[in-house]
Amino acid sequence: MKDRESQLIRELETQRLEAQTRRHFLRTCATGMGAMFLSTMANRAFGSAELDFTRPAVSPLAALPPQFAAKARRVIYLHMAGGPSQLELFEHKPDLEKLNGQDCPQSFLAGKRFAFITGTPKMLGPQAQFHQAGKSGTWLSDRLPHLERCVDDLCFIRSMRTDQFNHAPAQLLMQTGSPRLGGGASLGSWVTYGLGTENQNLPGFIVLVSGGKTPDGGKSLWSSNFLPSVYQGVQCRAKGDPVLYLSNPAGVSRGLRREVLDAIEEADRQEHAALGDPETLTRIAQYEMAFRMQISASDAMDLRQEPPEMHAKYGTEVGKESFANNCLLARRLAERGVRFIQLYHWGWDSHGSTESEALNLGFHAQCRQVDQPIAALLEDLKGRGMLEDTLVVWGGEFGRTPMQENRGGQANKFIGRDHHPGAFTIWMAGGGVKPGFGYGETDAVGYDIVENPVEVRDLHATILHQLGFDHRKLNFRFQGLDQKITGVKPAKVIRDVLA
Repeated sequence: MKDRESQLIRELETQRLEAQTRRHFLRTCATGMGAMFLSTMANRAFGSAELDFTRPAVSPLAALPPQFAAKARRVIYLHMAGGPSQLELFEHKPDLEKLNGQDCPQSFLAGKRFAFITGTPKMLGPQAQFHQAGKSGTWLSDRLPHLERCVDDLCFIRSMRTDQFNHAPAQLLMQTGSPRLGGGASLGSWVTYGLGTENQNLPGFIVLVSGGKTPDGGKSLWSSNFLPSVYQGVQCRAKGDPVLYLSNPAGVSRGLRREVLDAIEEADRQEHAALGDPETLTRIAQYEMAFRMQISASDAMDLRQEPPEMHAKYGTEVGKESFANNCLLARRLAERGVRFIQLYHWGWDSHGSTESEALNLGFHAQCRQVDQPIAALLEDLKGRGMLEDTLVVWGGEFGRTPMQENRGGQANKFIGRDHHPGAFTIWMAGGGVKPGFGYGETDAVGYDIVENPVEVRDLHATILHQLGFDHRKLNFRFQGLDQKITGVKPAKVIRDVLA
């Protein structure tokens, strides 16, 4: 009898201790945690807003209202990977032409770090002809004759700067707010986290790559990092299946796939009930998205549906991978409610060490690849009444130096410039920014900013503002900190560029 009493006491004590453990909490409270997660997702756009447990569970990508009235509903971001030279595109510097071939002033070199410049390089005059264009009288080079038609729709920021002079960290900073791998979630992920998407049959954040290579920053550029993985960018292809393995395998019908997904979903829900891991809910949502995408993505990515005159306008070729195709796809995705469309075009690293990198050769080819499609995209959006609520952003990760590349103290065979984080140009269009407007200024040779410097975090704050968000309140609790794409340093909305 005493042995039985002792056993019961031990069992009761074990149950008492178990009830205090995290594993017991997860096992017995999983359903409640799932509801908490979904409610959190439903209120995610409002930072520290109180949770509304009366709302029904919704998809983590369900469209949500912004924090305040927005000017833009979506973003198309055109990233020119490699750092295009502002001095051959948008920065008219007659004094630099006069200094061509002269030794670079030592004041430009003292205490500065460069990617490849050593010794004393020569100043390099502009390798393009400039003229004033449009009613705004904006200075523009002859390398972008098609874009000239849209110059009065563009809002230039000529005083961007960064503290990164290598490609991967600089690209990561531009796209995630952090120069470190795993340091931050991408801008597209933040936007879809805050706003969801207007089309539940397509991802809210789609990535298109051209130029023959993935950018140096790799797929981390469109990673969701600490945000739930449902918000990461989905890379689509311009030919074949938009997403690998989207089509059913041979012998597998759509009905059979539905049965398989139902079985997987049931297993996932059992796992969630047992462990309470919110990523399980993400996995269910992603399987369902993939099923719906079989029809919707194939339709959205089918350029054969476009009329011949549209292909002529963009310069597209069906079945090929190109920046032109991606621009036309961007318009098709935008009109279908995709929230954030990211285009990367590789090949702008104009050192001049090879023919393809030379400013007087390869750079011309890059301009020809992007000039016509970008102009076509802007005109197409404007003609459809979409430019006013679509924010289009163009830019690289840094600019180029006003002095010539000088590896090992020797001038290169081809003409080129080194990386320059101290000053570069981006432009925006639509989405409530001032058209035909320029902001910021650099010195006579384009080396230092002399008016209105803009940090990367300021650009991010401005983009979020146009989408209806206070960057300080769009946050996610991770590692004891309310994480934001603008980080912990002060960031400001560039209000002078807003219409």
